[in-house]
Amino acid sequence: MPKAECGFSVLFNVEKLASVILKMDPSKEDYPTEIHDYLVAFETAVGSVDAVLKTMMSISRSELLQKLDPLEQAKVDLVSAYTLNSMFWVYLATQGINPKEHPVKQELERIRTYMNKVREIEEKKKAARLDKGAASRFLRNALYEPKTQSKAAKKSPIPAKKKKSH
Repeated sequence: MPKAECGFSVLFNVEKLASVILKMDPSKEDYPTEIHDYLVAFETAVGSVDAVLKTMMSISRSELLQKLDPLEQAKVDLVSAYTLNSMFWVYLATQGINPKEHPVKQELERIRTYMNKVREIEEKKKAARLDKGAASRFLRNALYEPKTQSKAAKKSPIPAKKKKSH
């Protein structure tokens, strides 16, 4: 099964499970009523993830990537991979398998590493750059001293030092 279909399958199964539990009457069932509020919030979150994934999957990948620069393309690929692996993590947890002991944990860490590298590249692009020409003009104008003397300076000249004779 392709990775995208696996992600939708996991999402569908989790959403179906949440819907079944929510249809149960908490007063008649064997689970605490406090869980019901969490399940409602969970079902809402799963529904919004489902909507975003359907939107992403409705556009062909090549169409989407043509509109983006290489850095944005990398971000889309990383977010897609992270999302699918996160859904697999949830699937493992729902099946009673400890995802921390599964290779999916290393895959998520690897993706996070690349996400951090992309973030560093973005920060370097946004960092202020020194315009050497502008800096030298600024310093030259800030330290500017006029070469010509004003009239007031000509009226009260500073006496010249006398040379010492031996």
